[in-house]
Amino acid sequence: MVQVLTYLQETPSQTAGPYVHIGCIPSFTGIDGVYPEDLGLSPISDGAKGEIITITGSVYDGTGWAMRDAMIESWQPDAAGRFAGQDGADPAVSGFCRFAADKDTGEFTLRTVKPGPVPWRGGMQAPHISLWIVARGINIGLSTRIYFEDEDNGTDPLLARIEQRPRVDTLMATRTGEGAYRFDIRLQGEGETVFLDI
Repeated sequence: MVQVLTYLQETPSQTAGPYVHIGCIPSFTGIDGVYPEDLGLSPISDGAKGEIITITGSVYDGTGWAMRDAMIESWQPDAAGRFAGQDGADPAVSGFCRFAADKDTGEFTLRTVKPGPVPWRGGMQAPHISLWIVARGINIGLSTRIYFEDEDNGTDPLLARIEQRPRVDTLMATRTGEGAYRFDIRLQGEGETVFLDI
């Protein structure tokens, strides 16, 4: 049975802050020397095999403004679809990156290797990058994925479960040039990105 509280009122959850940047990317806030270097500066190192790509984008709030305090973490396999630590994985691909949107423009950039298809329960997942997003007003991080419009996504098990088929497009990075893609994240409203309950 839930105890009725008569002396304390419930308060709203605190937002992420600026504290998320102070704790996760201290150099972003002008605090240097906490770590030799911020964790997750790049998902790849020199010599990574495969196509090197750059993904740019913004996180838009419900009013259509680019959020300039968004912080994103990404995870991915290497060009052969293997994650760090798996047999045969590319040692130059850690697969993890932590990055922030530009303070002035709200645009983020992820330079990485294009991931390969990932085995999954007798089938394959289409090439993708997993994202975790935090910013002001987001009390619990949001999870989503980046897929690529120029890949075969037809049999991907996650995409197949999205009932509102037009929303699949919100998970597709658009090719904008040689090795360049655009992926915008919309928190609300028209074109709202599909987020994952994981």
